[in-house]
Amino acid sequence: MNVIKLTINGQPVETTVGTTILEAARQAKIDIPTFCHDPQLVGTGACRICVVEVENMKNLPASCVAPVYDGMVVHTESERVVQARKANLNLLLANHPLDCLTCEKNGTCKLQDYCYRYNVKNTDFIGEKKNLPRETSNPFYERDMNKCILCGKCARICHEINGAGAIDYANRGFNSTISTAFDEPLENSTCVFCGMCVDICPVGALTSKIGLGAARAWEVKKVKTTCPYCGTGCSFYLHVKEDKIVDVSPNYESPVNRGNLCVKGRFGWDFVHSPERLTKPLIKKDGKLVESTWEEALSFVADRIKDTIKSHGPDAIAGISSARCTNEDNYLLQKLFRMLGTNNIDHCARLCHAPTVAALATAFGSGAMTNSISEIEFSNCLLVTGSNTTETHPVISYRILKAKNRGTSLIVADPRRIGLAEVADIFLQHRPGSDVALFNGLLHVIIKENKLDQDFIKNRTEGFEEVKKTVEKYTPEYVEKITGVPAELIIDAALMYAEAETASILYTMGITQHTSGTNNVMSIGNLAMATGNLGKLNSGVNPLRGQNNVQGACDMGALPGVFPGYQGVTDPKNIEKFNRSWNAVLSSKPGLTVTEMFDAAETREIKLMYIMGENVMLSDANVNHVEKAIKNLDLLVVQDIFLTETAQIADVVFPAASFAEKDGTFSNTERRVQRIRRAVTTRGESRPDWLILSDLANKLGFSWDYPHPSYIMEEIASLTPSYGGLSYSRIENEGLQWPCPSPEHPGTPCMHIDKFVRGLGKFHAVENELPAEVPDESYPLVLTTGRMLYHYHTGTMTRRSRSLEEFKPEDFLKINPQDAEKLNITQGENVRVSSRRGEIETRVELTDMVPQGVVFMTFHYHESPVNKLTNSAIDPIAKIPELKVCAVKVEKIETDDPGPIISNTKCC
Repeated sequence: MNVIKLTINGQPVETTVGTTILEAARQAKIDIPTFCHDPQLVGTGACRICVVEVENMKNLPASCVAPVYDGMVVHTESERVVQARKANLNLLLANHPLDCLTCEKNGTCKLQDYCYRYNVKNTDFIGEKKNLPRETSNPFYERDMNKCILCGKCARICHEINGAGAIDYANRGFNSTISTAFDEPLENSTCVFCGMCVDICPVGALTSKIGLGAARAWEVKKVKTTCPYCGTGCSFYLHVKEDKIVDVSPNYESPVNRGNLCVKGRFGWDFVHSPERLTKPLIKKDGKLVESTWEEALSFVADRIKDTIKSHGPDAIAGISSARCTNEDNYLLQKLFRMLGTNNIDHCARLCHAPTVAALATAFGSGAMTNSISEIEFSNCLLVTGSNTTETHPVISYRILKAKNRGTSLIVADPRRIGLAEVADIFLQHRPGSDVALFNGLLHVIIKENKLDQDFIKNRTEGFEEVKKTVEKYTPEYVEKITGVPAELIIDAALMYAEAETASILYTMGITQHTSGTNNVMSIGNLAMATGNLGKLNSGVNPLRGQNNVQGACDMGALPGVFPGYQGVTDPKNIEKFNRSWNAVLSSKPGLTVTEMFDAAETREIKLMYIMGENVMLSDANVNHVEKAIKNLDLLVVQDIFLTETAQIADVVFPAASFAEKDGTFSNTERRVQRIRRAVTTRGESRPDWLILSDLANKLGFSWDYPHPSYIMEEIASLTPSYGGLSYSRIENEGLQWPCPSPEHPGTPCMHIDKFVRGLGKFHAVENELPAEVPDESYPLVLTTGRMLYHYHTGTMTRRSRSLEEFKPEDFLKINPQDAEKLNITQGENVRVSSRRGEIETRVELTDMVPQGVVFMTFHYHESPVNKLTNSAIDPIAKIPELKVCAVKVEKIETDDPGPIISNTKCC
């Protein structure tokens, strides 16, 4: 690395070749003002406020784009520089509204700051003021282009980072402005309301409407925490004034999101203060839930648990933990049930990534993401399959798009024409449920074309020959018949993936939510091992976790077959270890999975169920079956922040604290354990989940005394090898990625470098199998389900966020125009969608995003509970329901007026 020596303001500075003057100055803690510069954007040098004087240079260069050279002498505040900046500020003020003292960006406006800094009180120029109308039509933020200084950062971040490209420069000269195409309102553009333009705007042109006017910058306390939505684990600051959250700002130092957020993280936080929050315990009396005291509710539940165990044994109770709760919460719930004598503990990973845990643990020895989020943009090839990343993990999709802009090859495999398909080099649109055939076909080509990593296969793996025999018949032509993907595309994709120096596979529930989910993941593992794309940077097999702490809930042992850290419950050594630590007598019998719990409740084998933070009445397959099973229980206890559809039919409801009202940790999709921090006090009498569980444990006769969640983490670290080196003090700033076995260990960004956790990576020969239910004459269409950008899971939080709910208040059945024509259905008409398990009514949206023969719907809306239709047939290994494929029919409902349809959102 070539070292450059220069002098800035008389201070010697050392840096490297390619560094700009601005970067060198910042490294030396020397401040240079900027308007148009941002470290994550390509430099433009347009605003000229960052000019500096360089000795022996005639002009004043823009420091943000001027590279350093050896011996350079720079002055950042010389008389020439100051006069140039004053002139610049004068020119800007000539056309700028003079309302700095009332502007919403007061205190964070760079124009105001620099005017104070350089004593520019009144402009010397007479300029023309713009009189453009404020754009206030969308529910997220306002645009006042009269205050815009045309720095261009909003347009550049929209193109360079987000990829939406919703805004750009329009018109010329004085009439120049930042606009959407044809000056349409933002909600009619490609804008996805990530809010990055609001955060990057240096003046008052863009302001958030959430909490608008609630506080000035100097009035708020900023509390760093972790987003409670998807598994990306973005970090941001909650702005708190008088015990209320009034805004959010990104954490630019976060290694996960680097200051980037999506619409939910940026604008979906006001649910915390929703008037619908649960604030007191509820007990059902005379068929109605009524307010109770904590003493009464806890004693009642404890007594019923004791009675049930005494009468029917400990396996008559079951607990469902939560991927939305902290590691500490999940640890205590599984500990409580195990100390009560049962391993009937599970959580929603059963509905999303159970096949990942099962398959990758068998193949690699660990069921987690092998590499890090930051590596994605540096991979030579990305294969994204079963993941509509722009909708479900938007901030990770920014990395994908940045990689694509760098020259990374992108292969997208999905039954629907998702957003990433539009920028992919190769799009493989395969039939739902044909994933194994597709991956076996890719591997067939790789073997035939001799693109294998023979050394890796020989030295690092076992079982390849059996797989080689199995995929022999999966020729591109044979696979085309199964998947519908043209043979030539299969060949091209296989070669593109295999010939890349580094290649990464990203997937989510489009792969796992099948009766063949475990086999799907195993076939992905086969591809990566065959090409040597494991155990090195910028490669790997990378499942993107759906919920904020689904990785952590698994790590904490909220699974029926393992203690924390995936230590098997049947191993006598593990049982002895936890017996000794917990002073308990634990069961060695694996417990029931979520899907098995409801079957057992229906047959009355399960008498009592405790559900923390999950809304199974919307999220689980075949909801009619779930409802019947729940109503068959002697007692249902629900612990949540709102009266969800599940809580509404509970016998006891405990009011819990939201993420903003408690301390703890989340583990994100890349295995990074990060802090969440209490920013506001709990609402009413609600309590943090860990405290509720501690209080209940003590009512049951256990002596639990945890003064703070950090003490729970100490216990977790003492019992969980992969968390052994973690503590609140170590993860205070950026978090750490497990495995982190000791206090000295730096964490593990990339797994399996020298060897797999299990020793040798294991290939698995898997055959393609049809879904459990395929279309027929009675039910001729395939229904597949998923998520959309603007809502999350069952809508418990996002549908109580004013802006998100206002923007997307209902869902539609997505249907291909040709299918709609056959059914005589037009845009926005009401339809009945039926399967063998139930029916719902909704409206339709015509789109070619779904192919002929396939319809799509999200599961966020209780008004159209699509999981009444989905199939509860399960993967025999992971026990996950086949949520991605079921057979349905669609029938038009005659109405006088179906009403207007709003199609301003995208779906996953």
